[in-house]
Amino acid sequence: MPRKRAQRGMSSAGIAHSSASAPAVFPVEGGAIEVAVSQFGLKRCHLVTADGAEHQLFPDPRSAEGRRARFERRRPGLSRLVGAISTVALLVGVALLLQQIAVPVLRIPPIAERIGHVEPLVVLPLWLNITLGLTTAAASTERALRLRFHWLLDAAGN
Repeated sequence: MPRKRAQRGMSSAGIAHSSASAPAVFPVEGGAIEVAVSQFGLKRCHLVTADGAEHQLFPDPRSAEGRRARFERRRPGLSRLVGAISTVALLVGVALLLQQIAVPVLRIPPIAERIGHVEPLVVLPLWLNITLGLTTAAASTERALRLRFHWLLDAAGN
């Protein structure tokens, strides 16, 4: 199944200048703007100058990323708490995902004969499994709004 590519546009003062499929590179005077996205939003938006220096760009204040940045400026303590909660939620989600992948693999007869019968460390009811899945998706979205991306946390959370 082909991967869906997100369209990204570049504008200045509300005027559209160009658009491209993400990941995208927009040439500008003195360098280029590099944009990359995850399934939950932007994971990179930097100005890379001709000499190779990178500068993170600020999101449009009206965008979801801009509103999250404003929340971070106005309520830094609460913002850090929300960020910490989202990181913990993703760590829990990754741990449970690893268990849900490992247990069926370890139950394959040739493997089970070699290491013995394996039981999951944690067995969750369906409603809690669904709740944790939704929480992990929300945490991935929150990290994307802060333009934070870690290959393991955010890719596994997707």
